[in-house]
Amino acid sequence: METTQPENVLSYLPVVNYSTQPTAFEEHVFGLSGSSPGISDADSVIAEIPRAGFEDDRVSSTAIRAKIASHPLYPKLLQAHIDCHKVGTPPVIATMLDEMGGADERGLDLVPCSVDADPQLDHFMETYCEMLVKFKSDLSKPFDEATTFLNSIQMQLSHLCNGSSEEDLSRGEMVPHDYHKNGDPQLRDKLLEKYSGYISTLKHEFSKHKKKGKLPGDARQILLHWWDLHYKWPYPTEADKVGLAEATGLDQKQINNWFINQRKRHWKPSGNLQIAIMDNLYGPFSMNV
Repeated sequence: METTQPENVLSYLPVVNYSTQPTAFEEHVFGLSGSSPGISDADSVIAEIPRAGFEDDRVSSTAIRAKIASHPLYPKLLQAHIDCHKVGTPPVIATMLDEMGGADERGLDLVPCSVDADPQLDHFMETYCEMLVKFKSDLSKPFDEATTFLNSIQMQLSHLCNGSSEEDLSRGEMVPHDYHKNGDPQLRDKLLEKYSGYISTLKHEFSKHKKKGKLPGDARQILLHWWDLHYKWPYPTEADKVGLAEATGLDQKQINNWFINQRKRHWKPSGNLQIAIMDNLYGPFSMNV
């Protein structure tokens, strides 16, 4: 059977073809192309299989391919090869690879299994499957560790954007517990050492934006409590501002701006208080009739 795939995913999609022509997967893994001008690494591996395991030293490459394709471990070998290509691929490509693997396994049902004992070929297939499984594991480890580290950085940035306090920012201990169990501490320390300056700069920039925008929730609660206690005259003295700055972690400019906005929106002096304010500002006012 002949299978045609989109050009941009050909490198990801090994195709099993049991015609007389070698497939791209077999040429790549086993090096069985009779017209290839060079000898690949897979060719050298195949060449090392002792010829004693075959009935004739002059057996054609087509017969060798047929033996490999009909071997009981060939589906496992094919799946291991696909799993290697799936490491780090986008979900769409991974899905296509799974679909191709399923189609290839269904095609294997049409190929008769070899019943002749061939210890050399058995050993080769087992060894190659183990090599591919280990290769996939080696590929996955750094990818998984990098993904975990990036997720931890994303959590930190998300925490900053959601308005964490300065104390939380200074600690910077927001790495997930799973990372300590599964991650490589040395890799984590190296990455943190390399990018600590950049992370500190981001924290500082986010802190500046936070100061210009909404105040932290705990600081706002402290200011509201003072407001409730002094609602009749919500004008903090300089000493009050110093105490509020220490309690909230804000500067006096932020405190001044908060009280100005709060008075504009939520406070209106009584009539007598307005007269007292006018008298205090402009002196007593009397009307002679």
